[in-house]
Amino acid sequence: MTLTVSFEHIGLSVANLDRQIRFYVEAFGFQVTHRTEIADADIRIALLSLPGGAAIEFTERAGSAPQQFSGPIEGAGIQGYFHWALIVNDLDAAVSTAVAHGARAISQPAPARRPGICFAYVADPEGNLVELLQRTD
Repeated sequence: MTLTVSFEHIGLSVANLDRQIRFYVEAFGFQVTHRTEIADADIRIALLSLPGGAAIEFTERAGSAPQQFSGPIEGAGIQGYFHWALIVNDLDAAVSTAVAHGARAISQPAPARRPGICFAYVADPEGNLVELLQRTD
């Protein structure tokens, strides 16, 4: 039997679950597909998904400590998570919408080093980097 693998979700520890849910729903159109709590550990969890299959799981735990960096270059110098990417059909509109809902623009739309792609980075309301990609070919 051949092993098959497909992407399911990325997990992200957050300080404010409700704020992060609101941002990703309003800015990018995610839908909450599951919520749960682990009361004895003071943890709340929400899984958000896009119709195309991308999903993100937010976990809020009281007292969690933030990891922060100013952009993708600095983030690449810190091992572990430093961004995740979403494909969009209108990069300028995606950046504008994200900023209107609480993101901070980190880089403006520009051609990527990878052919046929333009990209920009935004930081969500907690400073997590999201790379926005638009195919140009």
